[in-house]
Amino acid sequence: MFDNLSERLERSFKILKGEGKISEINISEALKDVRRALMEADVNYKIAQDFIRTAKQKAMGQNVLTAVKPKEMMIKIVHDELVELMGGDQAPINVNGRPAVILMSGLQGSGKTTFSGKLALYYKTQGKKPLLVADDVYRPAAVEQLKVLGESIGVPVFSQPESKDVVAIANAAIAHAKANGHDLVIVDTAGRLAVDEQMMTEISNLKEALNPQETLFVVDSMTGQDAVNTAKAFNDRLDFDGVILTKLDGDTKGGAALSIRSVVNKPIKFVGIGEKLEDLQTFNPKGMADRILGMGDIVGLVERAQRIYDEKEALKMQEKIRKNKFDFEDFYGQIQQIKKMGNLKDVASMIPGVGKAIKNIEIADDPFKGIEAIINSMTPHERRNPDVINQSRRQRIAKGSGTSLQEVNKLIKQFMDTRQLMTKAAKMNPKKMMAMANQMKKMGMTPPR
Repeated sequence: MFDNLSERLERSFKILKGEGKISEINISEALKDVRRALMEADVNYKIAQDFIRTAKQKAMGQNVLTAVKPKEMMIKIVHDELVELMGGDQAPINVNGRPAVILMSGLQGSGKTTFSGKLALYYKTQGKKPLLVADDVYRPAAVEQLKVLGESIGVPVFSQPESKDVVAIANAAIAHAKANGHDLVIVDTAGRLAVDEQMMTEISNLKEALNPQETLFVVDSMTGQDAVNTAKAFNDRLDFDGVILTKLDGDTKGGAALSIRSVVNKPIKFVGIGEKLEDLQTFNPKGMADRILGMGDIVGLVERAQRIYDEKEALKMQEKIRKNKFDFEDFYGQIQQIKKMGNLKDVASMIPGVGKAIKNIEIADDPFKGIEAIINSMTPHERRNPDVINQSRRQRIAKGSGTSLQEVNKLIKQFMDTRQLMTKAAKMNPKKMMAMANQMKKMGMTPPR
């Protein structure tokens, strides 16, 4: 996502490297390259032109330049303009109704049904009690797909297969939600074309009847500039509250994310960042601008970590580490938690400075596959008691996991060394930790933060 745009912008800023001050000539040259980068990313031409005009005005209007290099000043200006272009502030979804109703809309194949499942899971982890509503009465197996998704995340699905009246189905679902204590109703509707008058009238009537807290437009970001045009057509008819961009993890240029806010004047609220139901992230304009400019996205990283964090489990784990009881079952559980955060390369790129470093490094989709195979080849007794794994057991584990004895030995050694360090750190009081950090600094080492 945005890789090409990031590279082009980086090259644009290099034009200013070594320049003593900002001038109209060097700014014009740098911004000409920025405009090319935006156009190649499939950003709307008029939006790109307005972006460059505003950035140039701000750059030439800077008075205090003695302490700031032109390149740094330009990066700051472009960053601020990107944030503004994508909406400025983060826009939360209104889920305060009793129940709150969210109406999904979008084209066929945009990912509405899958996103409905993702949104239900997201708010379930936030303490909500969601109800999914199968209100697509046209697509074969649409109801069944939503039921499968609902079952996989433990969220009930309301449907009336015998009915074709979308308004009646939705109203019955809301009544069911009130009777059964659901505080969030997510209505999945049929995909429709903006040129299909009958279908557009149907969803307009549905919105009017439900008066939902949120009407969301789901759009596939892979469609590029067409996504922006479709969003405008739907907004002219529905006046929706926000946009959902799916498939931002794919081979997309990113132009839709940069353009759509300016065209429809509605915020992007969520983005889909993978195929798993956990792969959902609130849209943060500043975080996205940071990532485009290679600065990482710490806020987004923390949000992902918070969604999988269980305070009770963390306290149990801390106690096990302190008592040197951390075992391979705990280790396996930690791996599963990390995997829930999403693609490892994507997660790493959210750390400032790491994105560029790993840009050309191939990271497997499932880098833990070999480790998991080794752990799964251990008996329950071995996983809970790593110290009993002698040479003959190691040979059996290697054979069972399809790995080599060397790989098994390496993993067990790394595990034992790590466990020992974790136990020492857990027992260490703050004064000793500070002394250790100071000693590392004296030795020219940087302690981990």
